[in-house]
Amino acid sequence: MAKKPVNKLQQDHDAADLKKMGYAQELFRQMGGFSNFAISFSVISILTGAIQLYGYGLNHGGPLVLSVGWWLVSLFTVAVALSMAELASAYPTAGALYHWSSILGGRALGWFTACFNTVGQFAILAGIDYGLALLLRGLLNLPDSLALTMGLYFVLLL
Repeated sequence: MAKKPVNKLQQDHDAADLKKMGYAQELFRQMGGFSNFAISFSVISILTGAIQLYGYGLNHGGPLVLSVGWWLVSLFTVAVALSMAELASAYPTAGALYHWSSILGGRALGWFTACFNTVGQFAILAGIDYGLALLLRGLLNLPDSLALTMGLYFVLLL
């Protein structure tokens, strides 16, 4: 029996690890680096969040909140990103946060994470659509009316 090269042994070990987690070893390289960046940037939604919240932060917190607060929040966000990177290196599967939560905290935590993330996605959609309703009202030079804003908001949500 011929000795397997080290690379093949590592591949077999990786395939066995993935099989234990319920996944087949397969890699699809359909997306390039720019496509991945574009999707990630769209999901993060920096532009819509910054445009909608800049005036609110300036009016209610002032320049200090927008300058120092931004750096402080960024520091905590980097801590979360590093934690997720550590998890991703230990459990490199496509299940991401649901799968990680299930492995680390049990099935109930995996379901909680999935439900909490779903609620968050709906809240993000609602917030962005409300900001768009405000933008359209100003862009179309419509009267400053709560009923009109809510009407635009309702149409956008539909």
